[in-house]
Amino acid sequence: MTAVAVLEAAPSLSTQARWATIDTLTIARRNLIVWYRVPAYIFFSVVQPVIFVLLFRFVFGGAIPVKGTTYVQYLLPGIIGQTAAFASFGTAIALAQELQKGVIDRLRSMPMARSAVLTGRLVADTVRMLITILIIVAVGYAVGFRFTNGVLPALWMILLATVFGIAICCIAAFTGLAIGDEESVQSFGLVWLFPLTFVSSAFVPISTMPGWLQAFANNQPVTHVINAMRALALGHLPVQANMLKSIAWLAGIFIVFIPLSVRAYKRAA
Repeated sequence: MTAVAVLEAAPSLSTQARWATIDTLTIARRNLIVWYRVPAYIFFSVVQPVIFVLLFRFVFGGAIPVKGTTYVQYLLPGIIGQTAAFASFGTAIALAQELQKGVIDRLRSMPMARSAVLTGRLVADTVRMLITILIIVAVGYAVGFRFTNGVLPALWMILLATVFGIAICCIAAFTGLAIGDEESVQSFGLVWLFPLTFVSSAFVPISTMPGWLQAFANNQPVTHVINAMRALALGHLPVQANMLKSIAWLAGIFIVFIPLSVRAYKRAA
């Protein structure tokens, strides 16, 4: 009789989903408050990409010829892609910090959805990333960049950059939880993320690289995503092939690293 009463009193799936959504939004709000109250986060998220735009536009732009367009048109999609990827530093470092300080253990002890720690972090990172991308676009317009393929492709470009950033954040969430040390996580992020973004089509045409390096640059996710973004923004490049390759890479990252992140979270907490 008691067991039947307990089963009858159990919340429905819709109620559980509603509670999980509320918990996710609560954690996301907490993470966003930390973001705008800590100057270091704002610097690495917003100020650093702006510096990259100005540096490449006015220091290196005159020395890097690009066939068929101006360098600022070529540059900005690359900067946006790099910014979305580098935003994952905040994810990895924040999770490592919370793991070290026992915050994740305290959150798990509360009557809340266990998934909210990870989903709330990703929601907050998505908002943070979107705001940063829009700021970079505004700075790009100030220094001469223009969308030349219409409004809808421009919106698709921003969406693709955001999804790309979320995918990299999934990798960062796994590394942050698996390594668990702030300094080690930061060093590891530099080791794999810097080569991946710079050895790509983000800043220079791949044809200018040595042959052995072109093989890597032409077959890695950052290049495909940035090429798709550039095609959407400018309109004179093939969109479909680059978009399909980008979707394939992003789907693969999500399929591999979401389960790994969940597993690392369960083991770490």
